[in-house]
Amino acid sequence: MPTPIDSLEGELIRTVQAITATGAISLSKHGNVSLRVPGRDELLFTAGGSLSGFDRAGIVRLALDGALLDGELPPIAAAVVDMHAAIYQDRPDTACVIHTHSPFATAFAVAGRPIECWTEAFGIFGLEDGVPVAGYGPRGSKESIDNIRAVLGARTQAVLLANHGVLAFHRTAAETVNLGVVIEEAAQSAIYAAGIGGARAVPPEMLRASGERAAAFQAAGTRRGR
Repeated sequence: MPTPIDSLEGELIRTVQAITATGAISLSKHGNVSLRVPGRDELLFTAGGSLSGFDRAGIVRLALDGALLDGELPPIAAAVVDMHAAIYQDRPDTACVIHTHSPFATAFAVAGRPIECWTEAFGIFGLEDGVPVAGYGPRGSKESIDNIRAVLGARTQAVLLANHGVLAFHRTAAETVNLGVVIEEAAQSAIYAAGIGGARAVPPEMLRASGERAAAFQAAGTRRGR
């Protein structure tokens, strides 16, 4: 009979597959994903360097402070564990953290520019404050973690890592995967828009209205005909 950890490992693999299926990922397919273990101060983490072809053999179990509990953690993965752990520590409602080098969003990270609320989706999916840039620090260093924490606001659901990539987090794995797509699409649209006058942010009051309207439709449930 499957244990809760077995079930969570299955969810982690499906989450990795969902990320690669979206296409919001770099050519190398580099990235890492973690899921909080319900009821424990632990998380499951993808220890491979690539998300392509990922399977159970690459899953490790960690304490919430980043200490290795089970599995093998190679150096390339060990270097980024602390940024996952920091999100879980600072945002207790988080159930999933995803780090990728999705091309368009990473272009903004490399440019040191935040992703603003250029698309309606930012209001619908809880990104009303946009995606801030955390200043550069060497991979996995205390400086890099401090820089991430410095830009975390009460409503922040994603952070650009300067000269590195993207970090997204939410209450469920599905919501976190979706955030990655929403952010990548907004970044792509803004880069394309640069050639025709530049992207324009949705006014904050209109962005809030979009979110409220989406919530109202969600509360009303699915409509069905006769």
